[in-house]
Amino acid sequence: MHNFTFKNKTEILFGKGQVQEMRSRMPNDKKILFVYGGGSIKKNGIYDDVLKTLEGFDYVEFSGVEPNPTYETLSKAVEIAKTQDIGFILAVGGGSVIDGAKYIAAAAHYDGDGWDILVNGAPVTTALPIGAVLTLPATGSESNGNSVVTKKATSQKRAFGTPVVQPEFAVLDPSYTFSLPTRQISNGVVDAFVHVIEQYLTYSVNAPLQDRFAEGILSTLIEEGPKALANPTDYDTRANVMWSATMALNGLIGQGVPQDWATHMIGHELTALYNLDHAVTLAIVLPPLMYVQQDKKRDKLIQLGERVFGLQMEDKDKLIEETIKQTQNFFEKMGIRTKLSDYELAADEVTKAIDNLKKNGHTALGEHQDITPEIADRILTLAI
Repeated sequence: MHNFTFKNKTEILFGKGQVQEMRSRMPNDKKILFVYGGGSIKKNGIYDDVLKTLEGFDYVEFSGVEPNPTYETLSKAVEIAKTQDIGFILAVGGGSVIDGAKYIAAAAHYDGDGWDILVNGAPVTTALPIGAVLTLPATGSESNGNSVVTKKATSQKRAFGTPVVQPEFAVLDPSYTFSLPTRQISNGVVDAFVHVIEQYLTYSVNAPLQDRFAEGILSTLIEEGPKALANPTDYDTRANVMWSATMALNGLIGQGVPQDWATHMIGHELTALYNLDHAVTLAIVLPPLMYVQQDKKRDKLIQLGERVFGLQMEDKDKLIEETIKQTQNFFEKMGIRTKLSDYELAADEVTKAIDNLKKNGHTALGEHQDITPEIADRILTLAI
């Protein structure tokens, strides 16, 4: 196992009615920026719950954060934060809203264009504190320091990460997910599943506890994901999915082990160029990546097949083939199509995505840093 340092500072407020508990976690002597997305929280009652909790606080609302939060929109919120002396950000929504809040929090304390943080690695030493109310379990953004932002003007989707922007608290009320559309349920489960795979499906460093943690999350998502589609208002199912998505990327299972993230990096280019849902790009990229990289991931592919999918075969090559097939079948079972051609994308679009990888400097991806643009091209070509 590799050396590591681990601390997760986010206080999780899990369960029904926990939104009320955030009153004692927010500063009553600072102006709050209440950030949310397209307005769905006004239809399902979450907005009203938040406003009740904010009674007596000085706050300003900022809405319109996109499913893939854009630099252009978030820059408007940064200006508000700087000019109105904002002292705290409350993000209410899914991972995109929380990611956006992290960018706002960092850029508000940055003397310059916040985009420098994402493209030039400008250091983030201070940021506005953040609280979150999660409405879409998927990214784990509610309890980590990661953020992904898209710049429409240049078709770039870039990420940054720092503990400085990790939320102070996160409200996780499973009942807040009851009204999610089927598409978002599917996306959330697949996103969480691939987050685990990125930290698990690499090579062994004798970290059995992390492996078992990861396998538990994967097995839970495989079991509970289809149930969530079939019965969206089953509290226990939604609770299991929500907690699984949080645990998938709160840092725990990735401690002391190698990590991949090539699927995400390649997928980001598909989102930036063609506005495909993030989880859709992951479902497209992961199976062919598993196939192309199977020699490097052999032991973990076998372990995934045997422990998570319950496969027992003497011929391990066939077992690996079936493991990849089972992964793809799970995505399809969750209602996400897994081929570029399903979205009317072909070879020309693959070329553009590879060009974007090069432009963004993603020329050595994966746990071995051996996924070159040429190998990424092979992966996407197999995905057509």
